[in-house]
Amino acid sequence: MVITGASQGIGLATAETFLSEGARVAICARDHRKLTAAYASLNTLGEIFAFEADAADELSLSAFAKAVADRFGGIDCWVNNVGASIPRKGAFYTAEEITATESVNFHTVVFGCQTAFSYMKERGGAIVNVSSLAARSGTAGRSTLYGPLKAAVAALSTMFAAEFAAYGIRVNAVLPGFTETPKVAASITQAELDARTPGILLRRMAQPREIAEPIAFLCSPRASYITGTSLEISGGSNVVLNPEYSYQMKGRS
Repeated sequence: MVITGASQGIGLATAETFLSEGARVAICARDHRKLTAAYASLNTLGEIFAFEADAADELSLSAFAKAVADRFGGIDCWVNNVGASIPRKGAFYTAEEITATESVNFHTVVFGCQTAFSYMKERGGAIVNVSSLAARSGTAGRSTLYGPLKAAVAALSTMFAAEFAAYGIRVNAVLPGFTETPKVAASITQAELDARTPGILLRRMAQPREIAEPIAFLCSPRASYITGTSLEISGGSNVVLNPEYSYQMKGRS
């Protein structure tokens, strides 16, 4: 079981979930300090392998995959979890900002899927790409490119599902909504939280484990007939024009 970008947040929760189910898990991240801390927290839960790698660098990712295959004897499941909302500094994006945003949100998924395929083509497997609710409900402003690139991840998942089907490889995407990761907790104000949660039917942010569990399901034999799909995990965000309805009517009938 491979998880990229697993040093914190959804990736770390996904590693915890797989370990709790008895899987052997390999994680990678660029930040040595965070990777070491993640390994320490996961090491007591099961068999964990940590490797410092940049998922946006094809050679670095290939080295990680080879190390995993050598240690575990192969790769059956791969989760591409790297991504970041990078706000532009000025009124418009610079070429450097565009390249950086594409690299972390799209190139990492392309390289991850291609690398996973090279290890799964003889034995089959499952790939899950972590997109975002922003793929369907983007945010206008300084992070304008994040939503379109996450939409590209969802579309790419469908295309790879078609290309890999004959090899017994399933490819799906998940679209997490507002999730209480360390990055979100550090960046959002209470006023912003109060403004956003009324539009969510469940009236709260997701916990990372609530995203990790569906990812684990999509990788499991229980999802053996699911491929080429994008599963929204958003607590009912933006699904109706009047999300306050049931809260207003509660107790009246």
